[in-house]
Amino acid sequence: MKSAAKAQQAEDSTTDTGAQQIRDAIREAIVERRLSPGTKLSESDVGNLFNVSRTLARAALQALSYEGLVSVEKNRGAFVAYPSPEEARQIFSARRLVEPGILREAAARITPDDITHLRQLLLEEGRLMSERGQTARRAEIKASGDFHLTLAMISGNSIMQRFMEELVARSSLVIALYGQSTASSCGHSEHGDIISAIEADELDRACQLMLHHIAHIEADLDLRERKSLGLKEAFEL
Repeated sequence: MKSAAKAQQAEDSTTDTGAQQIRDAIREAIVERRLSPGTKLSESDVGNLFNVSRTLARAALQALSYEGLVSVEKNRGAFVAYPSPEEARQIFSARRLVEPGILREAAARITPDDITHLRQLLLEEGRLMSERGQTARRAEIKASGDFHLTLAMISGNSIMQRFMEELVARSSLVIALYGQSTASSCGHSEHGDIISAIEADELDRACQLMLHHIAHIEADLDLRERKSLGLKEAFEL
């Protein structure tokens, strides 16, 4: 009996690890906007792509649905989530509440090596901004999000780090849907200003800069409600 229980525990652990790897890979594709809102994610396609069973694929998609990144619809399957304007507002409201606190916790623990790492992220982000093409753009978006995730990691709060991973991914969905400009979704110079304020131990100023930064991202979104037209009205001149 004990051997059977241990075998079951080992199998469950392998399943959890496999599902998490798939979930992380899909989340990264969403952050980089390689997967657009509304993209179909069938269990068979996900299973074939990652060479795993449909059961494992289903577990990964279910985990992503708990994070709000995937929508599972009865009799239709799973899709990359398509956040509404109101959901978009709530996501950025959550960021305004959470990120200044993360910043303060990070500032209390930050080391010179951490500052160097953040500066290196900025250099990479700046380099990518000077390049052209879709691949460079995707990498730039990821580098920009990594700045916020690195601050969460430095804070030492693993719960908040996972929460920020969800918020950054959901923000990427919102920007893909409602973003108006082709400029970086996170202002490169604003990241630098935040680091400089942390270095100078000006935490109130750093928090204000973070709030301004998040507001700047949200201001680039077109979240106006639109009345749905009928087929005839949509094609009237």
